[in-house]
Amino acid sequence: MMNKAIKTFYFSATGTTKKIAQAVAGELARRFGGQSVVHVDFTLPEGRKEPASFSGQDIVVAGVPVYAGRVPNVLLKYLNTIQGNGALAVALVVYGNRHFDDALVEWQDILSSRGFQVVAGGAFIGEHAFSRTLGQNRPDAQDIARAADFSGRVYAKLKASPDDFKTICVPGNRPYQPYYRPKDKDGNPVAFHKVIPQTSADCISCGLCASLCPMGSIDVEDESTITGICIKCCACVKNCPVEAKNFDDEIFLRHKQELELAFTSPRREPEFFL
Repeated sequence: MMNKAIKTFYFSATGTTKKIAQAVAGELARRFGGQSVVHVDFTLPEGRKEPASFSGQDIVVAGVPVYAGRVPNVLLKYLNTIQGNGALAVALVVYGNRHFDDALVEWQDILSSRGFQVVAGGAFIGEHAFSRTLGQNRPDAQDIARAADFSGRVYAKLKASPDDFKTICVPGNRPYQPYYRPKDKDGNPVAFHKVIPQTSADCISCGLCASLCPMGSIDVEDESTITGICIKCCACVKNCPVEAKNFDDEIFLRHKQELELAFTSPRREPEFFL
């Protein structure tokens, strides 16, 4: 077990999943003798051009955010090309203080189907993609400490049974529940796939939003133009240095407000499954 390589593998538009994955992997690496961690980031389109491939000598800390209670559907095509080749995997999901629903069990199934042996799972909290109050400023120091504690438990499991791991049991439904669909004021389901961020006159054309868009959908020549799909990850909104990006769709904003009213408190805590 000591010759295992520690790697991360994550999608993290606003950095929350990255923080958790790197914290878990970093502590695992420290416990395995202080080796360096190899980071595999598939957030940007460039990172998804070729399938990621791992080996039986790897321990992979694999993280995805929770979108509408599931693994983001825009990632499924790519995720079904990756190769685990017997690597051990720690499955992580990060959600915005509401609930992770079926995302973790789905992520476990995807990794298992791609040749990984999933030895542990964790559900952590990060600031919600399109809110600054849901899970505000998380993961915070307390979350990072819990990530280190989780790593310690994973390490203990790996040391105790280096060649014999039972399938972990995580909460969730099979078949999975449909992706959550918000409702309008009359209770009718609504779709947001055509909703896009607006760009104000404050834009300084720095190009940062275009470089951070995980779908590559912001025109590099005109940041106000969306050339592809928008997944409402809010990488452009939260990283704009002059706050020139925002959503103004009435139904979208109503849904955001409903989530904030219902789920800003109480504070949810990470859950571990080994």
